[in-house]
Amino acid sequence: MIRLLISLISGLVFGLGLAIAQMTNPLKVQGFLDVAGDWDPSLAFVMGGAVLVTLVAFRWLLKRPAPLWADRFHLATVTKVDARLVTGAALFGVGWGLTGYCPGPALATLFSNNPEAWLFVPAMLAGGALQRWQTRHPLRSRRPAVSLNG
Repeated sequence: MIRLLISLISGLVFGLGLAIAQMTNPLKVQGFLDVAGDWDPSLAFVMGGAVLVTLVAFRWLLKRPAPLWADRFHLATVTKVDARLVTGAALFGVGWGLTGYCPGPALATLFSNNPEAWLFVPAMLAGGALQRWQTRHPLRSRRPAVSLNG
């Protein structure tokens, strides 16, 4: 129960931070991403602050044997850059640039009764479900296997 409460409080603080930083405003985000046009650099300070806090906090937190309310840290184990990672990052970036939303701000925007978010979030969830399904059921080639023995 305590983990659920901590998760809820963390999510609410995160969403509040996104709203205060105006990352829930797609026009603000698109203004930041439009480096060739009317560029708005203000979100660079938000991201820079987040990176700085993360650099300091991770060095301190990872010295602990485990988080306060979990058995272990859940850290990324894959360290290679492959086509799947690059393709996913590119799709994320294109989607972010076109809509002005990424997952966290989109979820936080649901509470502002923004009709765009109510369209974006189900599409985002459907895309995630499709990716999970495709990972479990990879498309197989329809061509018969080639025998090297003649």
